[in-house]
Amino acid sequence: MIQFYNLYRQDKDTHKKILTGIKKILKNGDFIMGKQKNIFEKNFAKFVGSKFAVGCGNGTDAITIALKSLKLPKNSEVIIPAMTYCSTAFSVINAGLKPILCDIESNSPLIDINKIKKKINNKTKVIIPVHLYGSVVNINKIRNLIRSTKKKIYIIDDCAQAHGAYCSKSSKKVGSLSDISCFSFYPGKNLGAYGDAGIVTTNNEKTYLNINKIANLGSDKKYIHDLVGLNSRLDTIQSLILNLKLPKVNKLNKKRVKIAKSYHLHINNKKIFKLKYTIGAVYHQYVIIVRNRKNFINYLTKKRIGYGFHYPYSINKLHSLRPFFKGQNYKYAEFLANNGISIPIDPNLSVKEIMYIIDSLNKY
Repeated sequence: MIQFYNLYRQDKDTHKKILTGIKKILKNGDFIMGKQKNIFEKNFAKFVGSKFAVGCGNGTDAITIALKSLKLPKNSEVIIPAMTYCSTAFSVINAGLKPILCDIESNSPLIDINKIKKKINNKTKVIIPVHLYGSVVNINKIRNLIRSTKKKIYIIDDCAQAHGAYCSKSSKKVGSLSDISCFSFYPGKNLGAYGDAGIVTTNNEKTYLNINKIANLGSDKKYIHDLVGLNSRLDTIQSLILNLKLPKVNKLNKKRVKIAKSYHLHINNKKIFKLKYTIGAVYHQYVIIVRNRKNFINYLTKKRIGYGFHYPYSINKLHSLRPFFKGQNYKYAEFLANNGISIPIDPNLSVKEIMYIIDSLNKY
């Protein structure tokens, strides 16, 4: 069986260091706000090229905290893509704001920037582009669009699937391109913890100080709570794990890119459509389109090839969010949700496994 991904195999060479580090934390007892958290925040800020970084509990909290830090009027509008994980929309709602959906491009998983302008009005305060599957949204194009409207609109990019991804024109990494950037370290990410974890990056010191307080119950000094914040601190053990795994990210991303190139070049089946990825993509997922997904799943199961869905519902079709988007349809987001399927792109796949996947897909 070729697993969809295998975290044990991915991290095997780091396990001994992780266990040694955890023993030290157990001995010192600095489980919350420990030294490893400060070290990781500095390391990650350097990795993405931002001035500041604040660790938090998870990627969902990262977006919520980022939005709260801007102190926007209640029910201000936030434009997000119609195809993303539910967390993007939930964070907007949990921050007391209103999500406005925009469809994705016809041949890629990214928000269609050409459709954003029609969504902008006087209530629009934030645009959240999502670097879905590790492909990179053109932030400069969005920034130029905002300038043309002469409105004050912030860009907060959702980088949960794009650790190490970069803009092809400037070579700058995501995490340094927008006003605020938000990452998840869910275990299956390109950089994953061994539990929930997240981080927020920014180049603005005032924003950084607000984010730092909000993530720590509105406080930067014990028992002094200047803001109504969240209890969303990155714990010391997860910080240790992330510190040990961070140096491997670029190497593992190169392996993902190499596997993706093999898929691009060698999957040649008219029943399978390959999505367009950007040059600086890091291929968190490799998603293909098949018309009869149920039959294809049965075929993969027989061939003992793992698969996933990212995601089976567009945001407007999620059960809990249907009341927010009643009567709204998003052609390409819904098409991807209904026909997309993720195939294995674990960086530790062997050449034999990769060729088996390609051969199997070509014979479908």
